[in-house]
Formats: sequence, C-alpha cells, structure tokens
Amino acid sequence: MASLRIAIAQINCVVGDFAGNARRILDSAKTAHTLGADLLVTPELALCGYPPEDLLLRPDFYRAAARELQQLAHSAAAQAPGVALLVGHPEQSAGKNFNAASLLRSGLAETTYRKQRLPNYEVFDEERYFTAGTQPCVFTLKGVRCGVNICEDIWVAGAAEAAQNAGAELLLALNASPYHFDKQAQRYEVLRARIAATGMAAIFVNLVGGQDELVFDGASFAIDGAGRLTHQMPAFEEALEIAEYAGGKLLPGLIAAPLPAEAEVYAALKLGVRDYLNKNGFPGAVIGLSGGVDSALTLAIAVDALGADKVRAVMMPSPYTAQMSLDDARAIAGNLGVRYEEISIASAMETYAALLQPLFAGMASSASGTTEENLQARIRGMILMALSNKTGAIVLTTGNKSEMAVGYATLYGDMAGGFAVIKDIYKTLVYRLCRYRNALSADIPENILTRAPSAELKPDQTDQDSLPPYEVLDAIIHAYMEDDLGLREIIGMGYAEADVRRVVGMLKRSEYKRRQSPPGIRITRRGFGKDWRYPITSRYTEE
Repeated sequence: MASLRIAIAQINCVVGDFAGNARRILDSAKTAHTLGADLLVTPELALCGYPPEDLLLRPDFYRAAARELQQLAHSAAAQAPGVALLVGHPEQSAGKNFNAASLLRSGLAETTYRKQRLPNYEVFDEERYFTAGTQPCVFTLKGVRCGVNICEDIWVAGAAEAAQNAGAELLLALNASPYHFDKQAQRYEVLRARIAATGMAAIFVNLVGGQDELVFDGASFAIDGAGRLTHQMPAFEEALEIAEYAGGKLLPGLIAAPLPAEAEVYAALKLGVRDYLNKNGFPGAVIGLSGGVDSALTLAIAVDALGADKVRAVMMPSPYTAQMSLDDARAIAGNLGVRYEEISIASAMETYAALLQPLFAGMASSASGTTEENLQARIRGMILMALSNKTGAIVLTTGNKSEMAVGYATLYGDMAGGFAVIKDIYKTLVYRLCRYRNALSADIPENILTRAPSAELKPDQTDQDSLPPYEVLDAIIHAYMEDDLGLREIIGMGYAEADVRRVVGMLKRSEYKRRQSPPGIRITRRGFGKDWRYPITSRYTEE
C-alpha cells in the first residue's frame, strides 16, 4: 500500500533574502527528516519571498535564485537525506520569466512546474512579471502520483483538472495567499470546488508573515477527496506539520481551532507590525498618544508585537486638551509599561501664531479654523519625527480607515510617520478590537472607550461635529469602496442622501492625502493601498 509522509512548511520568508530563505527551508527539511517525512512542501516563491514586485524585472534576481536553488538542492541532499523538497522560486528560461516550483531530489532539480494562472487583480500584478505556464507537472514519490499547482491555479478551473488528467491522485498547492477578513472560508470553498471536479485530495501550503502592507496568515490545511478537512495548521505563526497520504486517501491529522473574528484581526495587526519593524531593522517605535481610542489601540498592538521596552509614547497636550485625555494617556502608558513623556505644544503654537500673523493680516483667523487646527497636528508630527530621526525608531501613525477615507487627518501632521498600523481598520472595528484586547488584560481605560471621540483641536470639539455617526460613515464607505456600489444603490439601502453624497464627496477629495500617507496593514478585501487606484484628478460624478 503506497504511503507518503508530507511535511507542510508554513514559513516566514523575507523578500530578496535568498540565503536566509534557503536556510529556513533547509531547517524545515532537517526537521522533516527527523519526523520521517518523505517530502517537504514550501509556499509559493518561498526562495525569494512574496511579492518581490519589480525586483522581478531584474535579470540578476533570477540568476541569484538559480544559484541558491542549486545550492539548496545539494545542502538538502546532504543534511536531510531521503527528503524531497518542492520549492517555490522565480525562474528565467529562454528569455521568459516564470512563477515556478521545482522538485529537489538527490541533489538535483528533477522537474519544474510553471504557474498557469496569473492573477492581476486586488494586490496582484503577476501579468506584469511572469509568462503563464502551459503544462501540468506530476511526479511519483513512494508510489504516490503528486500534481503541483501554484496559488491562483486552484482559484479557477483548468490547472487542477490538467494535473488529474496527467495522472495525479494528490494535489499539492503552493500559496502566497494574503490575509483579509473571512479569507479562510473562501479558500476552503475554492479548494473543495477543485476536489469535487477532480476527485483528488489536496494540500494547501501557505506563506506566513508580514510584507509591507500585506500579512500572510499561513493557516495551511488539507482536504481529502470527499471534501473533509483533515488538517488545519495555526494562523499567524510559523509551523511544520506532517500530513500522511496512505491507501489512496489523506489520514486525519491536527486541526487547530479557528480564531474569533477580533482575535484574528488583532493577530494580523501584531504580525504586520512585528515583521515590518524587524525585517526593516527598526530598533523600536514612537507613538503620539492622545488619550483617544485610536492611539490607545495602536499602542497596545505595538507593545504586544514588540515588547514594552521597544515602544515610546509621547503625549503632546495643547490648550484644548482635556484633563481626562491626559489622565487616560498616563493610565494606558503605565498599564502597558512603556516609556512615556509629555511635551506641551502651547509655546510652539504661540510662536507659529506670531510668525504667521503678518502674513495673515486682514484675514479672518477663524474663517474655518482649519489653518490653526492643522498647525497643532503638524507641530506634533514634527516632534515625533525629530524623535524618530534622533533615535532611529519608526513613528507609527494612528489614523483609522474611516478617517483615511474622508480625509479626517492632517498631511505632515497626524499622518506623519513610517507605518500606519490601523489604516485599514474602520472606527467601529477599532472599538471592537479595544474590547477584545481588554478582555485579555484591561489595559485600555474604560473612559477612552465611552467618551465621545474628538481630535481636541478646538474647544468642545467632537468628531460628529463634521462627520455622520461612525456606524453610518463606515457602512457608506464599505458599500462604496469595497462593494463598488453607486450613490443610488447606497441611498436605496436606507441611508440619507445628504450623508451618502457628503461622504462619497469627501472620499474623492481626499485621494491626494492618501497618496502621501505611509503604508499600512491590509485586513479587508480592499484597503487604501495597492488595490485602490483611483485618480486624484477626476471630474466623474455618479448620478
């Protein structure tokens, strides 16, 4: 009876770090060897990391990949004898570039599969870089006929069926499938569709880790020929698990419990922060603390991701800052154990007012209040960036998706920084995540979660002075941005026409701001990043 032990290597790769990624793969192979595995399967483009973007336009990038792949084959044969490796890598052949996976056995690259379906939507641009493969790839190991697919190949019909027609009985799918909310349910559905069409059992191996705005959640899994889940690996962490295929079927294995919704998003944010700082070599983070909910959540995520010793919080009160904001900022900083400072900006405000007074002579200083409000935010941004420059720590901005959508943020002020942790988190979700975090440890003062949100840039200011209630605002943004619904369709959902037109108008006018904002972690199907490409200059108006 044919039996094959397959090690699923859910690893955290770094884009461009060929040697480091090869070491990760080799370490996994050595572990697989000790566990009696016959085959190790890595994620998509594991050798170079994903997505390499325009590095894939460089011929030297492919030469480096080829050298490292050859060295990995030799090293694995010597240090993990008897274990074959299925490794994702970029390949250049006959003047064409491919997203490929090679079977390394006995020190050689025995066969290579080239991805047949190239995604070109949302955050994917693979048609820019790769040529589509045309041939299935089936290899036999320990009497089991294994077919290979790469990520998008399983999302549409064709490639899996071609592998089955070529004789495959077990499908190995290498993936670099980025996280967004509810993504795992989609993966199950897609893979079950391929299984239903082919009758093959399938193993879904996924990348884990943060890469710029993307987070890969891992959560690798296996489904048998009857559509039953046999293996489910944990999300948001590196892991190696053995799946055994014997007697023509996958045998049941470990099934990790799914995370609740808020826990899942929080884990994605932590991983995104940790990897962005660590992979880019930042020694720590600086956060402007306001006593409000957004900076409180950002601070908690940073501490949980990096440790309190690597996080510095700075409160910069103005004459409009309420005492409760000072009290709450001090409380959360103390609860989380971070270094905390207070720097009043009152004197800087006076200096700028005096400096600009001759230029503003004859103008109504309170025409809208925007000039004076923005000066406060920019003074704070300058202080934070000065600390960043002096210490090397990165400034984590605290703006949420609701604010980014409607421009409720100040260029070179509260938008100043290097990484926007909650850029893709709606305000309503901010509160849910704070409640989740407090259920683990009540570090965020209750007052922060119950008081009316305010930028505190003028007396008695609240967000709802200029915005609809966040429940309404978030629903309109979601409908327009993520669901691509028109004005009439959103109004037809029961929202006031004035609110809909106002929110959509603000969203459009704020595009120039978002283009200048730092990258931030994507957790929804469509974030303000690579998958949002609206023009700054446009006269298009919906009916």
